[in-house]
Amino acid sequence: MRVPLRYVRFRLGQAGFLPQSRLARIACYLLAFDLALIAVKAGSHALHSPYGQNLSGWINFLGFVVAVLGLVLAYRWVKARMLWRLRNRLIVTYIFIGVIPVVLLVSMASITLYLFAGQFANFVVTNDLDSRLRSLEAANGAVANELAVRMERGDSGTNELLERLQHNALLGLEGTICAWEEGQAAPRCNLDPKLSAPFDKPAFLGGGPSTSISAIVRDRGDLYLRTVVRLKAGSHRVMVISSLPLDRDLLQKIAAHTGEITLYGVEKENPERPAPPGATFQTTGENLQVHFMAGALPAAANIFDRQITFGTPLPVVDWTSGERKPAGALLRVQTRPSLLYARLFAALGDFATGVEYALFFVGVVFAVIEILALWIGTRLTRTVTGAVAQLYEATSRVNRGDLSHRIPVKSSDQLATLANSFNSMTASLENLLEEQRQKQRLENDLTIAQEVQAQLFPREIFQLPSLEVHGYCRPAQTVSGDYYDFLPVHAEKMILAVGDVSGKGISAALLMATIHSAVRAYSLEGMPVMRDSRTRDVVSGSGALLTSELEGIEMSPGSMLALLNHQLYASTPAEKYATLFLTVYDAQERRLLYSNGGHLPPIVLSEDGEVRRLDCGGTVVGLFDGVSYEEGVAHLRKGDIFLAYSDGVTEPENDFGEFGEDRLLNLVRANRHLPLARISEIVTAAVDDWIGAHEQPDDVTLVLARAR
Repeated sequence: MRVPLRYVRFRLGQAGFLPQSRLARIACYLLAFDLALIAVKAGSHALHSPYGQNLSGWINFLGFVVAVLGLVLAYRWVKARMLWRLRNRLIVTYIFIGVIPVVLLVSMASITLYLFAGQFANFVVTNDLDSRLRSLEAANGAVANELAVRMERGDSGTNELLERLQHNALLGLEGTICAWEEGQAAPRCNLDPKLSAPFDKPAFLGGGPSTSISAIVRDRGDLYLRTVVRLKAGSHRVMVISSLPLDRDLLQKIAAHTGEITLYGVEKENPERPAPPGATFQTTGENLQVHFMAGALPAAANIFDRQITFGTPLPVVDWTSGERKPAGALLRVQTRPSLLYARLFAALGDFATGVEYALFFVGVVFAVIEILALWIGTRLTRTVTGAVAQLYEATSRVNRGDLSHRIPVKSSDQLATLANSFNSMTASLENLLEEQRQKQRLENDLTIAQEVQAQLFPREIFQLPSLEVHGYCRPAQTVSGDYYDFLPVHAEKMILAVGDVSGKGISAALLMATIHSAVRAYSLEGMPVMRDSRTRDVVSGSGALLTSELEGIEMSPGSMLALLNHQLYASTPAEKYATLFLTVYDAQERRLLYSNGGHLPPIVLSEDGEVRRLDCGGTVVGLFDGVSYEEGVAHLRKGDIFLAYSDGVTEPENDFGEFGEDRLLNLVRANRHLPLARISEIVTAAVDDWIGAHEQPDDVTLVLARAR
């Protein structure tokens, strides 16, 4: 089965193996080019061609660029995958803010303590050596002074003095003392007189009357603590040299409470006395080898009692040349913190135990504080990340359309306020959507009502030969409470009706439909004589009508208004009423028989400018029971225009006041010779201009008729 390349690319892209960003594509192209150069170089090498050898620089350069781009892409990938969650971001933030500084401080403190411990261990050893050198210097000075005094007195007991010094407590260091008198070739030493002097007289000392030197010297490959004093005693000069070997026994005494001490020195000059094996250090151009090791490193007292190794250079004076080398030897001390602690607090005695307990207590307190801080930080982190996770889950549900989900609130902080705000928002959205659905249903109902109401208005208007009629109604909302109708009774008669129901919207439209049905029912039931005396007698003072007596009677406008008033009063709420104008046009007599039930009086506008208002009738329909309506008669001459309108035409306001009846009459008068539909368009356009950008306040209804 053959798999399309597009599908393969799609699956690789989903798995994340295809480069998505420009930087990733550049890195892939450079990697492919680098691999191609490597292949060319390998092929040239196989073919023994010299051309591939020049590609090494480009291969290395491209490899470096690809490696850098790979690190950048890896950082972006880690950032996109690992740092997407807020919890991981907070963890990384805590690591950079809290953990890394603590690690650096602990590392710095550990390095400082290690250096301090090593320096302290070396200080203990070097201080002990300096102390012994000072003691040797003091003993040497005492001997030199006594010899000088004896020589001034002419006493010849110098040998006895030196022999006695061999067991003198002043020289408990088991050192060697030799004295040279001026002009004397051999020294007098506290050794066996048959033995030669253990060291030579230094030739590098100056010729001054008095000299004093104390140092670590190297003589014949060995190291010594040596001090020299030269004094003038009368006419004689005497030089006293005290020497103590820096050997294993001496360092063993120093290392008793310190640890293990290793002494490194230069290679021995005596080939018959080889140096012990050990490490070799390079310093000042000479090889340092292990002379010996003294002491032993004890076992660790606890897990923190780690080994500390530190070295320090020893300044050494060459006994032959007098050259001073700052690093003529090296001491390496291996010790443990427990030994240094015991040595450091040895003078405190039992008080050191109290210091230990105090330090232990402080450490425990710090550990408890750190644990509490970690626990509090973890709780706070969980609080923040938990709130964000709940918000994320809630937004995901809202995105899926589940507006009933609410975030549980268990605290009283800002995150809880945010959760309450989110819950309030989702509740508002849920209510808004419910209102939108209800509004949509209402709009659908209004659309249906509008379609039904449109069927109530006359669609095909019957025109009499002597009367041209036209009607127009534009609702302020979806449906209208205004009403007009043209009802042809027969070829010579027509009923014209114009009304306005109180209020707007569905309720007004329903009442308008009731009036429409009632007017048509009352108008088309019978056909005999208009305005018969029996009709007047049927309508009683209370407005009751005996329907059995109406059969075969053609209703007059006043009777129809009385019947309609009684019906609306009995079947509608008290605040519901309507204005209604009814007229019957008789084409033979060119006469209008009318009755006005509280509507704005229609106007008959003659060609000579005469204005007649048809205001005979009574009050509004449906507000009071038992109301009778008078009837009036108006004759139409050829060219006269009948004009009926609702308050939506004359009452709209702007900054200049109401539109008004005068403006309406002027428009009709100025355009009276135009078709009635065109006159209606001109009037409604003028009303719209008068309203401007404001919302249409009321239904606009206009009924026009012209005698011809």
